[in-house]
Amino acid sequence: MNTPDTDDILRYAQAALSGLPAPFAGHCKDILLRVTEWPAPDILDDLDITDRRSLTGLYHGIPLPLKSTEAPSPYPDTVWLFSEPILAEWRERKSTTLEELVHHIVVHEIAHHFGWSDADIARIDRWWE
Repeated sequence: MNTPDTDDILRYAQAALSGLPAPFAGHCKDILLRVTEWPAPDILDDLDITDRRSLTGLYHGIPLPLKSTEAPSPYPDTVWLFSEPILAEWRERKSTTLEELVHHIVVHEIAHHFGWSDADIARIDRWWE
């Protein structure tokens, strides 16, 4: 078995994004997916995160409820996936496939695209318990 890498994570993320149900997929067609090994230090500082392994994904963009045609975003909405924290979590969990984990992270970040906060997501998502 090959060791999973960023290409696998990107492939799983693309499958998760393309597999969204029709009511959501249309609103996500222009989202970019990016995979890098680690979150940048300034991102961790902005989010007040001290353990870089704890950030597996990040939505960067203007949530749909806040978008305006009068003030368009200067950059595309992007879901960032951080491969080293994802792979570390996958190894620790042992109860899920890497594909399932990446799918879940992508859906979580897409929820932010729709304007949901982490608290909103936590109310219905028991994955992280």
